[in-house]
Amino acid sequence: MADETDPSFDPALGNGADTAPQVGILSQYVKDLSFETPNAPAVYQWQGQPQIDVQVNIGASQLADDLHEVVLRIEIAAKAQEGTAFQVELLFGGLFAIRNVPEEQLQPFLLAEAPRLLFPFARRIVADAVSDGGFPPLLLDPIDFGALYMQRAAQAQAELGDGQAPQVTGQA
Repeated sequence: MADETDPSFDPALGNGADTAPQVGILSQYVKDLSFETPNAPAVYQWQGQPQIDVQVNIGASQLADDLHEVVLRIEIAAKAQEGTAFQVELLFGGLFAIRNVPEEQLQPFLLAEAPRLLFPFARRIVADAVSDGGFPPLLLDPIDFGALYMQRAAQAQAELGDGQAPQVTGQA
């Protein structure tokens, strides 16, 4: 039982008030999905494997006090000597309810942990779209979003150069 000598006791919160950090995924959704095969039907007779270029970006925005949207933008271009085999663009979003998370931990969650939670679902959507387009499923390699976040934070700190903690942002 908390009493007034307990440093975590706050009578203004009332009995049973929960101040622990809480995060929940409210929804996951496809915001935009585009699949193009500009050289069909000739592309299905091309020999050799196309060169696959994959770009992944992350965007995060606050929609309300405890509500944030994280969006993964995945762009894929498969090109061969003859031309473009296919292109995929996916914007896959997640709605996160976030309460009592310290400000210094919010950005790492939104730009590293939230994308990690969304990625397996986006990966399946890409594989299905490519397969439905008449190509072998494209299984994207797993991405270490935590390492990417730390890398971008270190790069931003180096660019800042004065020892202040930088703010790393993502754009989708």
